[in-house]
Amino acid sequence: MTAASTPIATATTATGAGTARFRRLGAGWLGFTPFALYVLLFLAVPTVYAVASGFFTDAGAFTFANLAAFANPVIVTDMVNSFWVSAVVALVGAVVGALICFALLGAKPTGMLRTVVDSASSVLAQFGGIMLAFAFIALIGLQGVLTLTLKQTFGFDINANGPLLYQVSGLVFPYLYFSIPLMVITFMPAIEGMQHQWAEAAATLGASRATYWWRVAFPILAPAFWGSTILLFANAFSSFATAAALIDQGGIMPLAIKQQLTSETIVGVSNTAGVLALGMLVVMVIVMAAYSMLQRRARRWQR
Repeated sequence: MTAASTPIATATTATGAGTARFRRLGAGWLGFTPFALYVLLFLAVPTVYAVASGFFTDAGAFTFANLAAFANPVIVTDMVNSFWVSAVVALVGAVVGALICFALLGAKPTGMLRTVVDSASSVLAQFGGIMLAFAFIALIGLQGVLTLTLKQTFGFDINANGPLLYQVSGLVFPYLYFSIPLMVITFMPAIEGMQHQWAEAAATLGASRATYWWRVAFPILAPAFWGSTILLFANAFSSFATAAALIDQGGIMPLAIKQQLTSETIVGVSNTAGVLALGMLVVMVIVMAAYSMLQRRARRWQR
């Protein structure tokens, strides 16, 4: 091969490599297309339509006047209820789930106990809606098994101040049912990422077991813990089906949106459901941004 033919061969090789990369890239995008269409049709378009509808009157004119719905006392109460229920569920679920993760540290990753807990957590974290509502009605409803047992055995009536399960505060119990398993799923990888060498190094330097956990382990696990807690908050804040099966009218933001869709109850404000959807979207964006930031910090110790 002459020196003159060398550039031609190099160019041909580069062209072939570029074509192969283009084909692989095209195949990748082709495989991504079904998921992209699904997200577009069932997430992006409905979200944009729901939020945008809050900025128009019934006549189709653009306006910011609909934002006055956030000053309505009923809407404010629903928003506050959503925040405190989600916060309680997130904190209690995070603590209980973290304790379960710590308890599983002594189990073999491939053992029976760990396999059962992992499988059950994956299933129960997705369990909700009417089935979960019915399960809790059978457990702590007016004629629930636990309700009658506590009343007949100990004389304690959990529904003395009204049906607990059909109040906003009663949503904490079914929400915890799927929040604790979700915490186990999301926080366990951080626990498993803790290196034995860190404890050994701390012990070599004279640190006690308590000092190691307080000054080394807890600071390392804090981003993952609070990130998982935020995820639990977002999950509870946006939950609808279980609450809708237990509470008929309003009380929390998702149910308030449902109520506004079926009957506009705020005088002088149009498309209130779209305005409330905008409020929930803003909260979810802030929450998930905080979750993403904490996850990036947590991953530094999991590499």
